[in-house]
Amino acid sequence: MAQLFLEVDLTMKRREFLGASMAAAAQGAEGDALRLWVFSDAHVGTDKKRGERESLADAIRQAESGAFEWDLALDLGDQSGGQAVPEDDEGQEVVRQFGALRKHRREDVYSVCGNHDRSGLDQVKNEWWRKWVDPTGENSRHSGVHANRRRYAVEGTWERYSFQVGNVLFLMMSDINEPSQKVGRGTLGGNPGGVVTGETFEWWKKKVETNQDKIIISAHHYMLKNTTVASGEWEGMQKDEQGNWKSRYHGYYPQGSPKGASYLYWVDSKPDAQAFERYLEAHPGAIALWLGGHTHTHPEDRTGNKSHFETKWGVHFLNASALTAHHGSNSLPMSRVLTLRGDELRVQCYLHTDKFAPQGWYPRAERRVKLRRRFQ
Repeated sequence: MAQLFLEVDLTMKRREFLGASMAAAAQGAEGDALRLWVFSDAHVGTDKKRGERESLADAIRQAESGAFEWDLALDLGDQSGGQAVPEDDEGQEVVRQFGALRKHRREDVYSVCGNHDRSGLDQVKNEWWRKWVDPTGENSRHSGVHANRRRYAVEGTWERYSFQVGNVLFLMMSDINEPSQKVGRGTLGGNPGGVVTGETFEWWKKKVETNQDKIIISAHHYMLKNTTVASGEWEGMQKDEQGNWKSRYHGYYPQGSPKGASYLYWVDSKPDAQAFERYLEAHPGAIALWLGGHTHTHPEDRTGNKSHFETKWGVHFLNASALTAHHGSNSLPMSRVLTLRGDELRVQCYLHTDKFAPQGWYPRAERRVKLRRRFQ
């Protein structure tokens, strides 16, 4: 019995030590490095319906069992797996799976909303996601997220917020329903085609222009047009033998925006706006990274002659792909670990199953690039 109490006491001391040391994560054991776990598209409801696989919780358990170390995580959306408007039972399941965290706080994960997380057109904007994922802690009773427990405080709203770690500034933008569309979630399934308001774009632009002394990382559920795999016009679709468009990576809905189903298509209610693309083309290197998900596929896919990691306009673009194994025929559970040390960015790909290759690191997808500024 004494041995048991000793083991419990040592476990508690280890957890206390971890909690204290994480406050200095950016100057941690890696030697002035910041380690980001980037994941997307867990679609927890889809995987649960296909069996007992817990797409989010399984990945968390793997990471915390020693597969890899991380200081904070970026969740790039699509926790929901339904084609209809998401419901509370799936929200409760998302919260339950986040409960697999043992070595990290729930507040160590910073989230943006994906297209499947949107609520219906007749509901409060992004109501479900704000209730159950809730990055600002406005619904702590449901989500379990408490703003005062953030190691790095967020500034802004659920729709657009920022936080800073050392000299790294994160700009987090959620996907929303396009207000000019009269048919949305439910009728049009996930209704792909990324959306932000004009206010969000102006917020992003101001943040970028007033923080040029920092390493700026932008995150949205969608990639920008023609940056990474299958992010071009119609590249989310394919043609059948009769020459008609049909689903490929994303659902084909003629009343939606199938042409732009793979990228951030709407800005300020303008279709195929390319507002971010034009800004970055005119201001090369204005940000360091753009992170997104949405398009699920294997790490070697080069549809549109583009890979998961590309550099354009002096910016590095990364499609983190998906944690789900069953949502879509192209899904392959994987995530990324980004390590910033000095002026180098290391991008590693972790396969969460052996469906494509042995579970673990996939070296062929690893990239190392230089940043314009050193991480401090």
